[in-house]
Amino acid sequence: MSIGKKIIAEAVGTCWLVLGGVGSAVIAGDKIGNLGVAFAFGLTVLTMAYAFGHISGAHLNPAVTVGLAAAGRFPRAEVLPYIVAQLVGGVVGAGLLLLIARGMPGGYDPVASGLGANGYGAHSPAGYAASSAFFAEVVLTFFFVVVILGATSKRAMNTFGGIAIGLCLTLIHLVDLPITNASVNPARSTGPALFVGGWALAQLWMFWIAPLLGAALAGLTARALEPDQVLRKARPGPPGPAEQVPTRA
Repeated sequence: MSIGKKIIAEAVGTCWLVLGGVGSAVIAGDKIGNLGVAFAFGLTVLTMAYAFGHISGAHLNPAVTVGLAAAGRFPRAEVLPYIVAQLVGGVVGAGLLLLIARGMPGGYDPVASGLGANGYGAHSPAGYAASSAFFAEVVLTFFFVVVILGATSKRAMNTFGGIAIGLCLTLIHLVDLPITNASVNPARSTGPALFVGGWALAQLWMFWIAPLLGAALAGLTARALEPDQVLRKARPGPPGPAEQVPTRA
């Protein structure tokens, strides 16, 4: 599959994750509660895994891409194009959500309402301190990427990988929504933060560093446990395909 098709799939898929996941919180959060929002995020990943998994792997998240690269299961040359595509998708998704939300009775102010942006301290839904928020984002991203790497292993039943990954993201949101509004995804955090500005941009650093750190640790752990899953480059000699490992997330 060409890199152009892959990055289009990543941008569209990440747009859907933000529109569907963050949108559920902004538009229907008072009706469906944290349980409904958690399932909405899980369903966005589940649906995109089956829609675009065969094209791009459906990472939809810079942390997932970094984790897969750290595990040796994703080409390093494609990391930056994937992350750029995911960021574009996240921003477009947040922009589409804002267009819809502004049609609410009385309008919608993203600065006052937050547009589902992630935060800590005074901007944590339950007032969690920065240290707790950082630790939660690292640990939860670590386990999210661990599940992805396990579910997409050559030894796993890959047909059901999307279900495991979607349910894992649902569980993560059930834990993390009160703490930070649940990120584990720098692209998901960046889109709303750009429209909210102010505090959301000032706190955005955490929702890049913590998820990327957790994902990298997960990738290195998987690499140590299953070194045979690392992508192998083709060597000179008799023609034969390079060893490939599925990267669908």
